[in-house]
Amino acid sequence: MTVTWTVLPKLALRNVRRQARRSLLTGSAMAIGVAVLAFSRALGDGAHEDWIDAGVRMGSGHIAIQGPGYHASKSIDDRLGPDGVAQALGVLGQPGVAERVQAYATRFEVQGLALGATTARPVMISGVDPTVEEHFSRLGDRVVEGRYLEPGDRLHAYVGERLAERLQLRVGSRLVLNAQGADGEIAGQFVRVVGIFKTGLPEADAGVVQIPLGTAHEWLGVDGAATTVAVLVESGWVAGEMVNRVRDAVGERDDIAVMSWQEAMPELEAAIKVDDWGDYVFHIILFAIIALAIVNTVLMSVLYRTREFGVLRALGLTKGQTASVVMSEGIILTVVSGVLGMIVGVAVTWIFFRNGLDYSALMDSDFNFSGVVLDTVIVPTFRMQQVVLSLGSIFIIGVAASMYPAYRATRIDVAEAMKFEA
Repeated sequence: MTVTWTVLPKLALRNVRRQARRSLLTGSAMAIGVAVLAFSRALGDGAHEDWIDAGVRMGSGHIAIQGPGYHASKSIDDRLGPDGVAQALGVLGQPGVAERVQAYATRFEVQGLALGATTARPVMISGVDPTVEEHFSRLGDRVVEGRYLEPGDRLHAYVGERLAERLQLRVGSRLVLNAQGADGEIAGQFVRVVGIFKTGLPEADAGVVQIPLGTAHEWLGVDGAATTVAVLVESGWVAGEMVNRVRDAVGERDDIAVMSWQEAMPELEAAIKVDDWGDYVFHIILFAIIALAIVNTVLMSVLYRTREFGVLRALGLTKGQTASVVMSEGIILTVVSGVLGMIVGVAVTWIFFRNGLDYSALMDSDFNFSGVVLDTVIVPTFRMQQVVLSLGSIFIIGVAASMYPAYRATRIDVAEAMKFEA
């Protein structure tokens, strides 16, 4: 008898149905595993996006447009001149870039000293546009006393809580800021504290002073210049593509450098990679459990059907066709369970956790990691790339796990199998 290849999947499907209880138990376990995988991956992606968003808002954005060398030197000698700033802003308004840009902030930052009544502290003095910065960095939401900077402010400062404590400052207190000006000389500037903030980051709360951008320009003699044009795009996942677009638009200019957030904040990228590796270990263990379940189910099916396979071989089934039947059983079980598990995982995550998973009972509201204050509410993020990758991985595991049972099926001796009592 000649057996056509179209019959083989039907034989495999029939065998899966015949062992309904075993198939149901194994499939359910696999589906639950895939559902857990979908939930954990969505939660991990959501946490990473939150880390990136918090980090780039407090830092230099998803994309940092700076003068060459500024990232390493932090010197105003490596600033963007007025022409460079105009070029950067022009690029951000070009088609193909503007649609993906959510916000941008022009900043002038310089290292200096803040002098109180009795002591002085090294600080990063940041000249900002209050209207833009309040929404960009959300530092205005961290007020613990006073208020955030406003457009009409001139000789005003917004300082961190720890710095205020160390310099004995309160709202209304005056302090002196000293920094190097454009002429290379140390320049001083009196300012008055209008607000005190607390981010939960010790380095920010003890070492950041914000003043109006116009005040910084006038004080340091750098009218129209900037140290960074910080850019926010739709999400961290598209930042790499947008960096390349901005670089292409800037061209070969030697007075402008375009950096990604990974280059500007390598410690944050390293933290995300470490967390990713932890997820990968968990997923490998989960995949191993799924693979063992498939091997156990399909191999037991082969061992219990020795006589059946002997009869099929006697009727004309080749070794390759026998292996294909067994492989098809494993693949059918894997694909059905994987798809159902992914649907259940996405549905459960969306229904119960679409507004976020609150971890506030497990960690302090000021808990920070790699220079980022972590939000206690993590909103799961679904990416089609991860769904396809997970389903593809499950399919590969199903194929790989079915190979040994398929091999065992090809080793059945027809004569001995016909004597075998099921």
